Amino acid sequence: MKNSSNKFRGKNNKDHKKNSDFGYYSKNTNRSEKNDRFLSHSATNKNVENLRKNVDNNNFSSLERRNPRFKSNREFPNTNSNMNKESTNKRNFDDWIWGKHSVYETLSSNRSINRVWCTSEIFSSDKFYILLKDLKSKGVLIEEVSWNRLSQLTCGASHQGVALQLACSKTISLEQLIDFSKNNCPNPIIVALDGITDPHNVGAIIRSAEAFDCKGVIIPQRRSAGLTGTVAKVAAGALEHLNVSRVVNLNRALDELKKNGFLIVGLSGDGQISISSFQEKVPLVVVIGSEDKGISLLTQKKCDFILSISLKGKTSSLNASVAAAISLFHLTGK
Repeated sequence: MKNSSNKFRGKNNKDHKKNSDFGYYSKNTNRSEKNDRFLSHSATNKNVENLRKNVDNNNFSSLERRNPRFKSNREFPNTNSNMNKESTNKRNFDDWIWGKHSVYETLSSNRSINRVWCTSEIFSSDKFYILLKDLKSKGVLIEEVSWNRLSQLTCGASHQGVALQLACSKTISLEQLIDFSKNNCPNPIIVALDGITDPHNVGAIIRSAEAFDCKGVIIPQRRSAGLTGTVAKVAAGALEHLNVSRVVNLNRALDELKKNGFLIVGLSGDGQISISSFQEKVPLVVVIGSEDKGISLLTQKKCDFILSISLKGKTSSLNASVAAAISLFHLTGK
């Protein structure tokens, strides 16, 4: 058994050697070559991948250097939000009132009001309708806006659908202005503004009108700056000594002034008559238009005379407030 097993073992060993020396390797030569090729190919792939990673990393690092990421909002605050907050804080709401109860009490009092913003629900309500309609007939601008628009105007305040802006001076009716002018001067001068929306110009014109002893200023309800704090500041106290009338329609107001003996005079660069040669000594209404558009065509038709200021330099036009001051100087010196 022992010899046979050795023989068997030896035979098997010889066969195993033969197979191991020749058969196994010879049979798997192609496979090993394929494996070597695969390994070499995978190695090159890894090298390519590593190279790509290095390039990507380099690109990313260069981009990161050029465009650094913000780690936190604390380190790099949002400049836009800060700018919005600053603009909101800079806005002055000292002459604004909002909220149903506060606005209603203000409307019921004798305080002068420049402008009212309200939603359609507030305007048509039983509580506000009569008050708002009465103010509108007196020349106060009543503007119906949406809820979102009102929130924009008040910068997100709890407005309850209504807000108003107080006027810096009280206004009188056109009839009161006519009576006052005729009773205090034989040839009064009244200044009417047409489309002047810049409060600095309005304030400067009011200041010049009071300085040259005009009896009042007429401001239309729309297309004109109201009696805001800026107007009062630029007027430098002139509003305390000059009557201002706000009218719903300027052209209808000019018709009423004509009926009461006033001559309507408009200022325009295209006027055929120089203001220095104008010699009429009657009650006058001087109409001053905006710088860009001038006096509207319909208002020009209401004018009895269109006067111009002769300029000697190369400048073709004047600021509205400057033109008003020059014209009032000429007209009051007659």
